[in-house]
Amino acid sequence: MAEQILKTIDSPKELRALNQSVLPQVCDELRQMIIEELSRNPGHFGSSLGTIELTVALHYVFNTPDDRIVWDVGHQAYGHKILTGRRDTFSTNRKFKGLRPFPSPAESEYDTFTCGHASNSISAALGMAVANKKNGNPKRKVVAVIGDGAMTGGLAFEGLNNASTTDNDLLIILNDNDMSISHSVGGMRNYLTRLQTSRSYNRFRYLASRVLYKLGMMNEERRKRIIRRNNHFKLRYNNTNNVFEGMDIRYFGPIDGHNVLELVRVMQNIKNMHGPKLLHIKTTKGKGYKPAEVDSDIWHAPGLFDKDTGERIVKCDKELPPLYQDVFGETLLELMNENKKIVAVTPAMPLGCSMDIPMKVHPNRCFDVGIAEGHAVTFSGGLSKEGMIPFCNIYSTFMQRAYDNLIHDIAIQKLNMVLCLDRAGLVGEDGPTHHGAFDLAYLRSIPNIIISSPYDEIELRNLMYTGQLPDQGPFVIRYPRGRGLICDWKKPFSPIVVGTGREIKSGNEIAVLSIGPIGNLAYEAIQEWEKSSGKSAALFDMRFLKPIDTDLLHRVGKEFKHIITIENGTVLGGLGSAVTEFMSDNGYKPSIKRLGLPDEFIEHGATPKLLQICNIDKDAIINTLNDIVKSQDTGL
Repeated sequence: MAEQILKTIDSPKELRALNQSVLPQVCDELRQMIIEELSRNPGHFGSSLGTIELTVALHYVFNTPDDRIVWDVGHQAYGHKILTGRRDTFSTNRKFKGLRPFPSPAESEYDTFTCGHASNSISAALGMAVANKKNGNPKRKVVAVIGDGAMTGGLAFEGLNNASTTDNDLLIILNDNDMSISHSVGGMRNYLTRLQTSRSYNRFRYLASRVLYKLGMMNEERRKRIIRRNNHFKLRYNNTNNVFEGMDIRYFGPIDGHNVLELVRVMQNIKNMHGPKLLHIKTTKGKGYKPAEVDSDIWHAPGLFDKDTGERIVKCDKELPPLYQDVFGETLLELMNENKKIVAVTPAMPLGCSMDIPMKVHPNRCFDVGIAEGHAVTFSGGLSKEGMIPFCNIYSTFMQRAYDNLIHDIAIQKLNMVLCLDRAGLVGEDGPTHHGAFDLAYLRSIPNIIISSPYDEIELRNLMYTGQLPDQGPFVIRYPRGRGLICDWKKPFSPIVVGTGREIKSGNEIAVLSIGPIGNLAYEAIQEWEKSSGKSAALFDMRFLKPIDTDLLHRVGKEFKHIITIENGTVLGGLGSAVTEFMSDNGYKPSIKRLGLPDEFIEHGATPKLLQICNIDKDAIINTLNDIVKSQDTGL
């Protein structure tokens, strides 16, 4: 049995000291470590297995951390974490106070830029590459690693466009594991790839260009034309289709992304080339673990599994309440069956939001538009303008990227569409880039928009039904990740009057106003508090942040001296702010305690723990009720 190499690598410096011949063994050991650890500590599995060879090659060829590697999204960066000094702490990945779920400069100097949302790597890396030249450090290399999925995002193309017109030496690596880019075969393809990445060829090419510049026979425009013609020639014989030949970006590939020695050879040969360049590699998600190779969707983040058998360890959930996403998917199917005008749109998350449920029945009325949130919203606007009723499902945190689209293309025209924001509020182990913290606040200021959040699964169904009724305009429904509370949730549809809340529980001393499923936690807290204190509090489910129920608020303002607002969203600008503004505007002077996410980015960890540190768990609500009573008793 060969001696373990990975355990001797505490940084890329040790990796670079190894002979190239042992790099395949390093890859094998790295892959086995990830399989072993993720079988018992779930995370993003398939993507990281697919980039093992790429990760090893990058840190072997480039002088990290001085050279910069910018990862896109970060799902694929587990190997990177292990090789950069975090091998012994990798077991804490995604756990509270453990390693962060994605690369973060706050965690390591090897993590050069924040990851989480897709398509930002090229723009960020380009900025770094330009800055290095401006700062007098032109020898520092910058590499952007982007997947084929993230490449569909508009920001990626904006970065490519700017890279083609800016003085830089950026290397872009396109990790292609799913895109319909034709596989090229045959001797000509292999010959061209080896020629174009040959050091001697490129040295001759560079010297020839310098001579032509000095003789006045070459200028920047002619250079760009030559690159375009060169790309066209390569693409013709490589039998590939992409957009890069139309840009002034040198294109290399596609090459086998699982041949670590070939990756090292090519990167060594092209890393010192001047100007922007793109290396196209072909990889397989889940490489080296057969179940993950066969079903990349399920094994993107499979949860617990038996590493030896490949069997996923799934808890029996037949007796449990459903996931909110499944309530959405099944309800949408019912509505689509009843209303032929309804269509469904999602930016690359059909499984994550359960839109795969109606997709199986109505494939021609469901659209997965790729990682393109802005396009998803404007596309929905176009559908609506011509009489369709789109249900556009976007994770709350990703909806931030389509904010202008919602204002400019939807709200101004008051188009009829239902915007379903999944993963609203705290989402747990994925951390600050993925928490749906800001939607209530960033949506509230937009005219012509309805903002709602269901108390439970039945309310979600009824809000979806209400949203597709005629002339509602833009109708937002936000709901959390995870399970609801009701097993018997498939009730007949009942419309909800827009802008109305409801009294969940009566009381006479303190009014608790909540929005969304966190109201259930408030209800439990009030029940427990009343038993121990002998006091009483009323609970109101606001349901709508906009239009807010002014009749209910007038009642609260007249009847209660103390108000608590509770929301699973940022405390700035959400429900608490709306209630405070109303009371002030209408001359009411109750004491108001606002509970919600604080004005900071919340770390990763299990959701119950995060609720606790944000002071919106059951104990925090009880403590707030006690504090109000104490202030009454002391006259403060």
